[in-house]
Formats: sequence, structure tokens, C-alpha cells
Amino acid sequence: MTSVMWFRRDLRLADNPALLEACAEEAVLPLFVIDPRLWGAAGAPRRAYLTASLQSLDSALRQRNTRLHVRRGDPATVVGRAARAVGATRVHVAADHGPYGRQRDQEVEAALAEREVDLVRTGSAYAVAPGRVTNQGGQPFKVFTPFSKAWAEHGWRAPVEAPRGVTWLEADGTVELPEPRTPEGIDLPEAGEGAALRRWRAFLDDGVAAYDDDRDRPGVDGTSRMSVHLKWGEIHPRTMLADLAPLRSAGAATYRKELAWREFYADVLLHRPDTAREYLRPEYAAMEYDAPDGAFDAWRDGRTGYPIVDAGMRQLRATGWMHNRVRMIVASFLVKDLHVEWQHGARHFLEWLVDGDLASNQHGWQWVAGCGTDAAPYFRVFNPTTQGRKFDPEGVYVRRWVPELADLDAGTDPHDPDGQSRTRVGYPAPIVDHAEERREALRRWEQIRT
Repeated sequence: MTSVMWFRRDLRLADNPALLEACAEEAVLPLFVIDPRLWGAAGAPRRAYLTASLQSLDSALRQRNTRLHVRRGDPATVVGRAARAVGATRVHVAADHGPYGRQRDQEVEAALAEREVDLVRTGSAYAVAPGRVTNQGGQPFKVFTPFSKAWAEHGWRAPVEAPRGVTWLEADGTVELPEPRTPEGIDLPEAGEGAALRRWRAFLDDGVAAYDDDRDRPGVDGTSRMSVHLKWGEIHPRTMLADLAPLRSAGAATYRKELAWREFYADVLLHRPDTAREYLRPEYAAMEYDAPDGAFDAWRDGRTGYPIVDAGMRQLRATGWMHNRVRMIVASFLVKDLHVEWQHGARHFLEWLVDGDLASNQHGWQWVAGCGTDAAPYFRVFNPTTQGRKFDPEGVYVRRWVPELADLDAGTDPHDPDGQSRTRVGYPAPIVDHAEERREALRRWEQIRT
């Protein structure tokens, strides 16, 4: 019997249960489908990174004397055509728990069934598949801490080896790998399974022990930068959890908690798919918001006059990534200083973030906006100046991404939005007064509480 391995968000050979299951057949065709509905919705940085990751996977398969067969079109049509071309009776996938992915897979499954081909789901992009962890009443958790405890108690399987001795199938036609088109001026990280493993090992050697202290400091290399590799499944989280298991540092414990947050948000989105676009707490939809205007443009361009905000937005445009602490600061500034609904910021992030993950992105924004799970109280409004001073005390991060401030006189506070010396270097004055906008944000919040 022959089969098709349909890669999606699992662009790797090692620790890939669906691939291992596919390779248990006599022969397997490795397939990736460029879905126009996903390709068109992704921003240019994410498309460029995906292209590089596909090329890396194709290179790994070439070492095994085959190619990654890339096709474009509606998966319901393309997958069935590929299965028919090689006489496959099964198509193997890792289960997709996102709103669109579930619908797409149902459509593909129905189309395959008409050809008497089975869609076989094995594993997922998570250590514990969304929907698996529930409270004692069988209901999904709504708060992170009890979820994380139940998630850890549930546990996960050990990683599996890459398949060996596989008979790979060839399909007729030209492989349709897209051409890499990295947006001008953006510097993307190295893509692929090999890059993911190298980055992870380097973090285990040099970063995880200090992670608990360094993760909130954008001016130091204190994070793992693994989010993009997790996004595309170039590494599986259970591989990472297995490596973290023997470590007893506070940094390792905190990192495990970050992986649990990723799985929690995926679980929430599974049970509330509407929250990809709508409020988890619908009462916040009634709040008074301002339409995006010139201030929103200044926020997107990193010209707000608040250095930590501008540094983050410029880092995003330059690298397709932003430090997580800074993501919270810039999100708070948009929602509570500029009074713009969170969906506008979430859309901008998904356009530029290489690691743009629907569940983590949307629910991270809702957390900051006070309308999500474990929401920060709405009255907790981040002060961008004090946040900058606390987490970037030497101004290393700000001076790197806001070059106008790089050469300020010694002793000048780069986080001071009212610093008169900065007018000499062409840096804009603050577009709003934070204290006034904080009061305004709380006034609007009080209106929906009554």
C-alpha cells in the first residue's frame, strides 16, 4: 500500500508522528500544498520564511533521493489528485485544530472519501492536543494556571526518531517551490529543521539558565527565538520539553510555562473559534473606540515619540519579530493610549510577524486589551516610559532600533519622551500625553461597567 504525507505546520523529518505513520506503508509521497486562502492572507515576511523552510525540507529529502512535491490550489482538489497519481489509499497529516484548518480538513476528508482514500490524523503541533485537557467536569479551562497544572499532569509522549529505510514516491510534473521574495530591508532568521535544532541547542547551552531573569530585557539576547520554528513545526514542542525535563533551573521552569501558554491559547481557540476575530469577553465590544487615523499610522511606523514603542515597531519591520515584553507594551499603547480596537493591531502583527500564530497572537492581544483569558485588569495601563526604564535601563534596545537616539549625550535618558535634547536629532515629540490618555481609557472603561 502507498500513502501521501501531507506536510503543513510540521516541516521536519524528526519527531514527526504523522510522517512515521505514513512511512509504515510500502511507499510514501511527500507533499506540500500552497493553499491560496492561507498564502494570500499571510504577510510577505511569513511567505518568505515559509518558502525558505520548504526549500530546507526539500533539501533534506533530496539527501534521501526524493523531492518535496509542492502543488498550488484548493487542497480538497490537489490532495486527491496527488493521491490518485501514486495510487495512495491513505493521506497522513498532523491534526490541525485551528478554525480554518479544521474546516479545510473536513472538506479534504470528504473529497478523499469519494475516491475511497482515508485521511489519517496522527499527532498535532502541540505536546498535548487542544481539547485533551479538561477540568473535572469535562469542560475546557478558562484560566491559565489550572490549565497548566492539568497539562503537566497529563504529560506527553517521548519524541520519535526520523523514519529510516523509506521508499519515497515520485509524482509527475514539476515541483512548484515558490521563489523566495524577502521584503526589501528585512532580515529574516535562518529557516529549516537544522536551523531550529541549532538554535535550540545553543539556547540550552547558553540561555535557558538565565531565561527567568533575562526574558523581559529586550536589550539582551535573553530569549530563545524559537517561536518561528514552532510556528512552522521545524521542531516539535515535545522535543523541547524532553530536553528541558532534566533541568532544574528557574529558567527552565519558566520556559516550560511559556510552552504551556502556547498550548493554552490553542485550546481556547479550539473551543471558541470566534475569538480569532471577536472578543472573548463580549462586553468589551461595547467600549468606545477611535477609528485608526494618523496616530495609528505613526504607531505602525514607529514614530509615536515614545522610544520603547517605536523601537519595537521598527524591530518588527526590520526582522519580522518583536521581543515579547515589547509586544505587550506596544499593544497596550495602541489600545489604551490611542484607543484603537485590538483587532487592528493584531492584523498588523500577523502581516509582519514571521512567527505569526493565530491563537497566540489574537489571545495575546486580548490579554493586553483586558478582554481575554487571564486578562490583565483593564486599569493596568502600561506606562511606556517607565516600562522602558525598567526593562531597558541602559537604553541598549532603544538606541539600536531608534538610531536618532543612539548618540545622545552621556547621562541623557533615552526613555524620556519630553527630553529637550532629542529635538536636535529629528526624533518626534510624543503624539499623545500618556497620563491624559490613561485617564481617558479608564473613563471609557467605567462606561461599560455601569
